[in-house]
Amino acid sequence: MLPIHTILHPTDYSEHSQNAFQLACALARDYGARLIVLHAMPVGTTELLVLSQLGTQEKTESIKESLWNELRKIQPPDASIAVEHRLEDGDPDKEICRVVQESHADLIVMGTHGRTGLSRLLMGSVAEQVMRQAECPVLTVRLPMPETIAERSAVVPATAAV
Repeated sequence: MLPIHTILHPTDYSEHSQNAFQLACALARDYGARLIVLHAMPVGTTELLVLSQLGTQEKTESIKESLWNELRKIQPPDASIAVEHRLEDGDPDKEICRVVQESHADLIVMGTHGRTGLSRLLMGSVAEQVMRQAECPVLTVRLPMPETIAERSAVVPATAAV
């Protein structure tokens, strides 16, 4: 069995990320692993938000605090799962790989939008870049977990027989 002590879950707050978070929580619970929830903002995002609202330094701090508050709302359904939240500035794929190295993560569980064709060419794929660059396995989740698995991951304790 693959030893999993730390799981990294990058989020962009999308439905695909929420689906991946459910699976990351189930795996963290089953393996007794620490879960890191990461949101990486491209460089300049905060500054663009401030400029678009004609803000000041106070506005910048307010936006950062709002982002932290949103990130901290992402909590596992099982309180026994150790969770750490990280908000980083930088290209998402590079920041994800940097945090993997820094935290010695054993697995990345992330959502993917499943874009193909022209939209993928124009927008790129963070998940694809992470799969190419990461030093640990990457599990991508596109669809919601089947209801029976989602129910078990939220209700059944790790020591109970299924």
